[in-house]
Amino acid sequence: MLEVWGRKTSSNVQALMWCIGELGLKYVRHDAGGIYGGTDSDDFLAMNPNGTIPVLRDPNLGPLWETGAICRYLAARYGSDSFWPGDVVARADVDRWAEWAKLNVAMAFTVPVFWRVVRTPMAQRDQKTIQTAVDALEQKLSIADTALATRSFIVGDELTLADIQFGHILFRYYDIGIRRADLPNVQAYYKSLAERPAFREHVMLSYNELKVD
Repeated sequence: MLEVWGRKTSSNVQALMWCIGELGLKYVRHDAGGIYGGTDSDDFLAMNPNGTIPVLRDPNLGPLWETGAICRYLAARYGSDSFWPGDVVARADVDRWAEWAKLNVAMAFTVPVFWRVVRTPMAQRDQKTIQTAVDALEQKLSIADTALATRSFIVGDELTLADIQFGHILFRYYDIGIRRADLPNVQAYYKSLAERPAFREHVMLSYNELKVD
């Protein structure tokens, strides 16, 4: 059985847990980080000297840290060929979209947008700065909107690891109070993800504990 350390409200943990859910793997998750603390303990730092979440232990390998590395490991060990292709060319296509999503979408959303809207006191929120960040994010989302005009998922017509890295930010993107661009294909894609049980269980979660009024 897999062991995961990380609070369920962490976006990185959500990506990992969604991946685990889609792969149908058994797991136990331990709350760590944020209001739960524990990441500066000697035991945790022995697993991950960075003191960050998530961390994975697998009977076959562990401990392992860095969300992308963990998800690639799980996909390679337990995933289907459609989720993480064995063919190196097909896998490279999935991997490039996964990296693109992490570096150009998730990182452009979590701190520049989500933190400024949800984790910043109302009196300190700079709406102009927030909108500038949203506009920059949506320039990248428009790339996905174009891709999704001709396929069901970000790489093709089946869910892959790239969708885990891309799709996990969309619940919060569509839930927080911002002005959003018209991206019909991304919105339709998000609605299809919201019908997946693992997405609903691990991604579509309250983030009230993160809010700052």
